[in-house]
Amino acid sequence: MRINKKKFIYLISPNKINKSFYKNLNEVLSTGKVYIFQMRLKKYSFKKKIIIGKKMKFICKKNNVKFIVNDDPFLTKIIDADGCHLGQKDINITEAKKIIGKKIIGVTCHNSVKLAKEAIKANASYLAFGAFYSTKTKKTKYVASTKILNKVNKLTKLPLVAIGGINSKNYKNLLLNNANFLAISSYVWNNKKIKPKKTIELLK
Repeated sequence: MRINKKKFIYLISPNKINKSFYKNLNEVLSTGKVYIFQMRLKKYSFKKKIIIGKKMKFICKKNNVKFIVNDDPFLTKIIDADGCHLGQKDINITEAKKIIGKKIIGVTCHNSVKLAKEAIKANASYLAFGAFYSTKTKKTKYVASTKILNKVNKLTKLPLVAIGGINSKNYKNLLLNNANFLAISSYVWNNKKIKPKKTIELLK
């Protein structure tokens, strides 16, 4: 996975897909700042995820954005997404590779150098750390600081993804401390003050 300084946003879907979502997604991706878009839907059936995933994939392809699926290599294969993201409780990288082959596989490493080393050894495509700031998207079990990014940066050239409560006021500090990509969700989709496209334009 290549690092692109102009395209540093790793966008994650909202938990609920409403009627205006696809239009907003297209507008957000058309800004040229998003490198990866992840479908993370916890409350939808497998069948519904396939339908939604195919629509998302079409919009991603149109805007030259990598499309990946959260948690599920089987769904990744069915939709023919660009890859999948694995949490620590999901299937391991070796097993995931048997299902999806040489596609992108990212791994959640929380705030742990040990987990990062394991993911590096297993040939992950990128490593994700967090939460760096408080977030409403999901319950925060692990808190990370920029120290973890600086430590892991010395161990590998793999892209490092920062996640958790990132917005236009706090994002620069992470980019200055070896985060290659910023994973954001609620700042874009649940922002009551600004429309989704504008939120991305504020990240310069």
